[in-house]
Amino acid sequence: MTLTFLPKTPPIKNYSDHSSESLERLHDIASNLPKLLLTNKVQPTINSLSKNDLSVNDLFIEGRAKNIRLAMVHLSFIAHAYVWGGSKPESSLPEVLAKPWNKVAQTLGRPPILSYASYCLDNWFKINEDEKISLENVGLITNFLGGVDEDWFVTIHVCIEHAASEAVTAAIELSKMTVENSEDDILGHLKSITKSLQEVNRIFSRTPEKCDPYIYYHRVRPFIFGSKDNPDLKEGLIYEGEFDNKPQFYRGETGAQSAIMPLLDGALGVHHTNDNLRHYLNEMRDYMPPDHRKMIEDAESSSQTTKLIKDSKVLSDEYDNCLEEIRAFRAQHLEFAGTYINKQSQIKSTFGRGGSTVTGTGGTPFMQYLKKHRDETESQKIKSD
Repeated sequence: MTLTFLPKTPPIKNYSDHSSESLERLHDIASNLPKLLLTNKVQPTINSLSKNDLSVNDLFIEGRAKNIRLAMVHLSFIAHAYVWGGSKPESSLPEVLAKPWNKVAQTLGRPPILSYASYCLDNWFKINEDEKISLENVGLITNFLGGVDEDWFVTIHVCIEHAASEAVTAAIELSKMTVENSEDDILGHLKSITKSLQEVNRIFSRTPEKCDPYIYYHRVRPFIFGSKDNPDLKEGLIYEGEFDNKPQFYRGETGAQSAIMPLLDGALGVHHTNDNLRHYLNEMRDYMPPDHRKMIEDAESSSQTTKLIKDSKVLSDEYDNCLEEIRAFRAQHLEFAGTYINKQSQIKSTFGRGGSTVTGTGGTPFMQYLKKHRDETESQKIKSD
C-alpha cells in the first residue's frame, strides 16, 4: 500500500447535504474571498455578522471528518484575509470567527492558524476525477486573491506531496528494517526514495513557470504570515471570546510544516544540531495533523538505517543518492527564497506588501536556516570510495 500525507481521498469542496445556514454562509464567504478582498469588504462583512452566524456545531456528528477539515480551510482563509487584507494588520479577531475556528482547530489537534495542512493538503480537487493528480489536473478549493500565480504556487506543493508518496512509503518501511533484513530489501527502499525525490525535485523546479516572484511577494506571501516572531504583530493576535482574550502567538504557514522531509530525515538518520533551527523544526510539528507527527516520531525512534548501511558500499552509495536529492531540494528552496523574497524586497513598489524581508512566513531568519539545512544534509553523506 502506498502512503501519502495527502488525504486518502480528495478533499470535498462543499459541505454534506442538509448543511445549516451558518455553514452555507461560511462557504459563501470563503468562495468570494477574492472579490471581498478586491473591494475591501472582508472586514465589513465579518463585522456585520452576529456571533453565531458562522457556527460549526452541525459538523460535530459522526462521519463528518471531511466537513470539519473543509471548515478549517474556510475559517483559516477567512481569518487570515481579515487580519492581513486591510491597509494594516488587525490584531484582534471577532468572536464570530475566533470561536468556530478554535473549536475546529482543537478537534483536528492543531492551533487556530492557517497551516500547511489547510493551505495545501486539504485545499485541492482534481479537475478531471478520472485523471491522476498532476499540475495539469489540480485546482484549489479556496484562495485569497486568486489568479495563476497563487494557484500555481499551492498546486506545486500538492503535486510534490503526491510525488513523494513512494518516498514516504519506502521511508516508513526502511525505518522498520533490522539486521534480519537482506541488503536487497534495504537497497530497494533506498532506491524508491531516490526515484521519488527525483520527481519531487522536477516538480519543484517548475515553480517559476507560472508563479512570478514579484506577484508572489506582493500578492501571495502577505496573507500567510502568523503572529509569532512577526514584527507586524508584535503584541500577538487576540481571539475574542477565546483564550481568556489573551493574545496568542502562532507561526505562519510554511513548507516546514510538511511532514515529508522530517520523515525522511528520521528514516535516514539525518540529524540537525541542537540549536534554534532544530527547535524550530520540532515546533513545526505542532502545526501538522497528529497522525503525521506520529509517523515522524515512529521513524525517528525505530530507524537503524545508518548502522545497517555502514559496511556496504552498495548501500552507502544509494544512501548518498537519497541525501543528494534531499540536498538538491533544500538547495532549490534556498534559491527560490533568494529570488522570490530577498530580491523582491529590494524593489521599491506600492503594489502590495510582502511582509518582513528578513523573517519568513514561519517567523524565522529563513535564508540562514535554509543554508544550514542544506549544508547539514550534505555533511552527513557517507561518501564511500
